[in-house]
Amino acid sequence: MTGTVVYFSSASRNTERFVERCDFPSHGVDVRRIPLAPTDAPLHVDAPYILIMPTYGGGDARKAVPPQVKRFLNDHVNRSWIRGVIASGNTNFGEAYAAAGPIIAGKCHVPLMYRFELMGTPRDVATVTDGVTRFFDALPQ
Repeated sequence: MTGTVVYFSSASRNTERFVERCDFPSHGVDVRRIPLAPTDAPLHVDAPYILIMPTYGGGDARKAVPPQVKRFLNDHVNRSWIRGVIASGNTNFGEAYAAAGPIIAGKCHVPLMYRFELMGTPRDVATVTDGVTRFFDALPQ
């Protein structure tokens, strides 16, 4: 299997903990993190990946996509390798729940594969781990 999960996690580390619980490396999936600080070296990806990210904006969908994710996707090579999006959010934000997912999926013309709340439940972890693994298994080599 060839595949990568690229994720962004804020200082809260909720998304990072979710990705760690998925244990993608044990399923043959590489994991790469979009840097938190703008002064960190940018991440460059040259293989198919699924993006996992939180939603920002406190319910304002216009501010839903973290600036670090925007910067990463503004690199046309990084954007060319995206194959799907998984987004976290907070259901307290109603219609803006996990709004970053559909925004990025629409702009990048890839599927919104899943949404989960905050750090996710054990069921979310199992569903995402299985779905990501099956997705990359099905890609042509």
